[in-house]
Amino acid sequence: MKTKSGAKRVMATAEVAARVSELAPTFLEGLAPKEVAAVLGAATLRRLRAKSVVAREGHSADEVFLLLDGRARHFTMTREGEKIVIMWILPGDVSGGRAMLSKKPAPYVLSTEAVADSNVLVWGRSAIQALEKRYPRLLENGLSIASDYLALYRDLHIRVSYDKADKRVAWVLDKLSREIGHKVAGGIELKIRNEELANEANVTIFTISRLLSEWHRKGLLTKGRGRVVIRSLKGLG
Repeated sequence: MKTKSGAKRVMATAEVAARVSELAPTFLEGLAPKEVAAVLGAATLRRLRAKSVVAREGHSADEVFLLLDGRARHFTMTREGEKIVIMWILPGDVSGGRAMLSKKPAPYVLSTEAVADSNVLVWGRSAIQALEKRYPRLLENGLSIASDYLALYRDLHIRVSYDKADKRVAWVLDKLSREIGHKVAGGIELKIRNEELANEANVTIFTISRLLSEWHRKGLLTKGRGRVVIRSLKGLG
C-alpha cells in the first residue's frame, strides 16, 4: 500500500487493515478476506489536513475515497458564493463513486473537504474500475450506497415539505447527534455553526437562533460559538 502524507503521522499498513476491519464499511461488504486485502493493497493511504478540499464540484471524478478516521463533508457553492453543506462523511463512508463509472470521466457532483485531520484510502479511476471488474460486489455495494443517499434525500424532502421549522431543526439535531456528535460531561456535543444548521434544516439563521435560545432556556441544550451541547432530545420540536 502506497502512502502520501499531508500532516502528522501516517497510519501503518497493519493499522489500516485493523481499522477497516473495525469499521466494516458497506463499500467492502460481502468480500472475502483475501479480496479485501487485494482491494486495500491497490489503494493509496493519504493524510488530509483539516479544511483541505480533496474533490471539487465539476472537476473530473478520478478518485474514490474511503474515510478511516477524522471527519469530512460534501458541500456545494451557490451562484452567490455561499457554501451549502450537503452531507457529513463519517469514518467508514466512501465518496467519489462517480469514478467507478466506465463510460467516460464524469464530474464530481459535490465538493469534498476534510473538517478535521483525517486518514483516507484513495483509489484512482483506473485502479477502482479494474477492481470492480475483478470483484463485481464492489459495484453492487456502490449502488447500495447511492440508494441510501436517495433515501436520505427522500426523508429530507418530505420534512421540508410537511414539517414545521421546529420539527425540522429537531430532526437535524437528532440526526447529527448520531452522526458527528460525541459525548461530553453535559451531554452530546456538536461542533457546528448556526449557518450550517440552518442549511441542513432549510430554515433561516434567525429561526435557528430563536429555537436554540428557546431550547437553551428550557435546559434542553446549551449553545456556544460554533458548538451545541444537547442535554436531552426529548422536548425538541
